[in-house]
Parts: sequence; C-alpha cells; structure tokens
Amino acid sequence: MYTDVLTYTIGLNMHQIIDEIIISTENRVTKITHTDKKNTISTRDFAKSIRTVKDKHCIPVIAEVKPSSPTTHNRNVTPIDAAQIARTMEQAGAVAISVLTEPDFFHGSLENLECVRRSVNIPVLRKDFIIDEKQLYETHSDLILLIAGLLGDRLPEFISLAKSRGLQPLVEVHNRAELMTVLDTDADIIGINNRNLKTMEVDLATTEELAPIINRHRPDTIIISESGIMTPKDVVRVVRAGADAVLVGTSIMKGDIYDNTRLLVEAKVSDPRISDISK
Repeated sequence: MYTDVLTYTIGLNMHQIIDEIIISTENRVTKITHTDKKNTISTRDFAKSIRTVKDKHCIPVIAEVKPSSPTTHNRNVTPIDAAQIARTMEQAGAVAISVLTEPDFFHGSLENLECVRRSVNIPVLRKDFIIDEKQLYETHSDLILLIAGLLGDRLPEFISLAKSRGLQPLVEVHNRAELMTVLDTDADIIGINNRNLKTMEVDLATTEELAPIINRHRPDTIIISESGIMTPKDVVRVVRAGADAVLVGTSIMKGDIYDNTRLLVEAKVSDPRISDISK
C-alpha cells in the first residue's frame, strides 16, 4: 500500500518534503500494533459548532495546536501544554481545535490529541498524513484530515471508513483537479489548502478560485480555508470567497494565543463590510 502512495505522489511531482513525510509516516504505520475496529466514537457535531459561532456573528476559527512545521518552530508542546493551549483557544472563541499528530516534521503526537480532547468541549481534529486504515482505528477525535492528493483513488474508501467509525472527515484539496474528484465523493467538509504541494508556496487565491465551485455544485458542503491566514484581513478575504471557517496554526501559536485567536474570531465584527455569513 505504501509503495502505491509514494508512487502516486511522485507522479504528481510533489515537493521533496512531502515524499520525506510519507516515508516517515509509513515507518510509523508499521509500528501500529493496537487498533480498535469494533467501537465507534461519539463525536461532537462540527456543523452545529459552526452554526453556534455564526449565530454570534463571529468567524468560525479552527485553532491549531502546532508545535512546528518543516520550516518553522513555534514552541515545544507536551500533552499538558497542548491541553492548556487548547483551553485558551476555546476560551477565545475557537469553533474547533486542530491537533497535529505527525511527530518527525511537526513535532506532534497522539498523546497531545488525546489530552486536548479530554480538556475541551468543542470538536477536535486530528491533523496528520493519513495513508493507512490503521491510522483511522487508532484515532480518538471528532474530525480527521484526509488529503485527497495523497489518497488518490482510495479516498472514497477512507471517507467511508472514517464515517463508519463516527469520525467526520475533513477532505483536503489543493487545486481544481483534486476538487473535481472530491465533489464526486461523500465528503461533507472540504478543506481548501492554499499551499501548493509542488512549490510549497501559499496563495489565498486558491480559496477564491475553488470555494465558488464548491458552493455551486455542493452548496451544503462546509468549506474550510487552510494555510496562509495570518491577519483579520486574510480572514475577511477567504470568507468573502465562500469559506465557512478558517484553520489557523502558526499565526495563533506565535505570541499571545488568546489574543491571536480572538483577533481572528472577531475579524468579521471589525470589518462592517461583511454583514452576513451564509450557509
């Protein structure tokens, strides 16, 4: 299975760092010995959480517990730290918490995920490079990230498996070709990653291009804009394009987490030009 994933991504000419992450992920997968295929998870309703925040005329912000990225180190995060950070994000109005669990390039962990989920009342997303079904069965969260560009033809199967376990899949796309494929699946939540996986460059125009397509073809789909969102101005831009929520890590983790989260949650309030967020 791993050979298929790596061959697929190499065929797409993805950035070398992505291939390295996949190799590292496969090594992790081979070490997964305990999975629970019998029990489903009682998850927190992400769509309801978004509606609650919108009813308060605020921006739904998925705040991310992000220790590092391949190019940026934010801070060291233990499970206890992760729980405290997540509680602060929740207090600041976050609609959900994203927790990175990839250990080698992002310095995350499943322990951080589990500790966060015990510590907050809002939905929690496991953000990782999911390439094997065993990863679905080791996950105890409310949402799980599935990257269309990594899973290829196996994406529908992974969406179905995630849902059968009770997980809410956030299916991530990076370009129009991936999106058109995803629109033929049962994805209820689509994340638009503004990062180009070939160049690793970020451009918010990706959300501006893809969000209207989703709204035309699947108007009930929840749209998340990811990567490159640093300021309230960025939030306003992607929401205007059609995003229902934003996922933000680095710009929240650097500095005062409460203030950084709150600034984005209140972005709509601070810009009177946006009078309503539809859906």
